[in-house]
Amino acid sequence: MTATTDYRPPLMARAVPYLPLGLFAALGATLAYLVRLPCRTGGWNNQVTTYTNFCYTDIYPLFFDRQLGTQSPYFADVPFDKHVEYPVVLGEVMQVVSAIVRWLAPGDMAAQAVRFYDITVILLGVCLVAGVLLMAAVAGPARRWDALWYAIAPSVVLAAYINWDLVAGALSMGMLLAWARKRQVLAGVLLGLAIATKFYPLMFVGALLLLTMRTARWRPFLVTMGSAAGAWLLVNLPFMVLAWDGWRRFYVFSEERGVDWGSPWLFFQNKGWPVLGDTDVSLLGMLSLAVLCLGIAILTLVAPRRPRLAQICFLALAAFMMTNKVWSPQFVLWLVPLAVLARPNYKPLVLWQIAEVWYFFAIWLYLLSQSPVSRDDLGIGDNTYFTAVWGRIITIVIMMAFVVRDILRPDKDVVRQAEIDDQVGGVFDGAPDRFTLRAR
Repeated sequence: MTATTDYRPPLMARAVPYLPLGLFAALGATLAYLVRLPCRTGGWNNQVTTYTNFCYTDIYPLFFDRQLGTQSPYFADVPFDKHVEYPVVLGEVMQVVSAIVRWLAPGDMAAQAVRFYDITVILLGVCLVAGVLLMAAVAGPARRWDALWYAIAPSVVLAAYINWDLVAGALSMGMLLAWARKRQVLAGVLLGLAIATKFYPLMFVGALLLLTMRTARWRPFLVTMGSAAGAWLLVNLPFMVLAWDGWRRFYVFSEERGVDWGSPWLFFQNKGWPVLGDTDVSLLGMLSLAVLCLGIAILTLVAPRRPRLAQICFLALAAFMMTNKVWSPQFVLWLVPLAVLARPNYKPLVLWQIAEVWYFFAIWLYLLSQSPVSRDDLGIGDNTYFTAVWGRIITIVIMMAFVVRDILRPDKDVVRQAEIDDQVGGVFDGAPDRFTLRAR
């Protein structure tokens, strides 16, 4: 009798189902480029037209303001506040691209800046396509098309090229896929690199810890955390030793930064609310985040069935965003894939997208009204702007409430209704409980 073997389709056959999603992601990346085309053709030189065309980006002005055409982001001989205020992976991405444009257009700073934007956008477009494909693989065959939200959601198209956030998005989705495939070392390396790109993936550590506590799968968790720490140190240590001021700029900036656009704390300060409007925002933010994280921890350990990893990651990241001192328009890119993985129900997602689109337009119109060169007939005032701020918050709270309901009532979870335990869970998928507060 011939021994049976597991048949695995060729790589090309396995890749074919993902090709349409890749094309939709490329379409989203192209639409995002077209959104900023009015600025790409000269609009950045005029603040009013930048805001009225809704095509602002950090990429172009930072090339000049951080002197990327002449100096390294971290080793530059510039005042402390002119060092690049990003973690090292993004700083080095900027450095590599600036070196390319100096070679393409030597001595022409204006041409270099435009090429810096173009090449960066190509890189971010590739990251969007990669992030969409990785998300589709994470979601699994039954829910592969959920990744379409990440490819062409209106908020993604509008915010894609404001900053470099899509790089961290691709790394984060890669980390979740590696964890889902039980490749803990790779998951840790990608997590460490993601944290060294943007700081928000640090919230995934708490989600992994909580589910590890519930399942007692400590070895995979510790291997992943050790790999993450090693990868983070590997890319950070050279700059910590050789360019201390440039390296620590991001951390000093994050600590000392005051309340900024999009944050609910700005509303409280603007309205002069007692306590919420006149207390140290850093302290309030940390305390409120701690309270929300404690609630998420209790929820994870008392739920009748172990929550899915995407659900806890979404709740933790949403809590971080709502309590932060700043909530930039591009932060929506952090949350879209996790929101869809946590609860792929189109009604609350559509409601949230409407709120995000309204905020995208509101922030530029509000900044226009604050500009010294604006006209009286342009821009919006405080009250209109803060409706957009609270629109985002309320719609995200609604999604969080549905996720909490799904955790407490697993029969309401549309993913588990399809007899899927946890497509992102990896070692947690199907694992029995070892510790719960409910049992206590």
